[in-house]
Amino acid sequence: MQLPRGAVVAVADGRSLHLYRNAGDELRPELEALPAPQLGVARVGSPAPHLNGASTSSDRSGEESGFAFDVADFLNRQVLDGAIAELVIVAPPRTLGELRRHYHKQLSARLMAEIGKELAGHGVADIQTAISSA
Repeated sequence: MQLPRGAVVAVADGRSLHLYRNAGDELRPELEALPAPQLGVARVGSPAPHLNGASTSSDRSGEESGFAFDVADFLNRQVLDGAIAELVIVAPPRTLGELRRHYHKQLSARLMAEIGKELAGHGVADIQTAISSA
């Protein structure tokens, strides 16, 4: 897949979001990191922590769902405000499923690709390789 100059790449997992902008051209993308966005941290209806400090898979699932909502909300606002014209989202399949539930129709229209891979914490070269292979 070719990545147009200025396109934004959002790399997410259940806990983190990293944004990049293509400063290169379509044939030779150069992803530059963007400042980390401030996402909502409190979720209405998210599971309460257990008194013994143990975390269950249900707790993690609720946290991931809340985080996916926050990521989608942020990306929706960026698209609606005109800050993102073209978007690629890279996330594990489960996170992508959660994100899709909250896409605004304008975000869907600007979405160039979704890549179902866990690349949060990986280097830019790995992200660029995944995009070029898509």
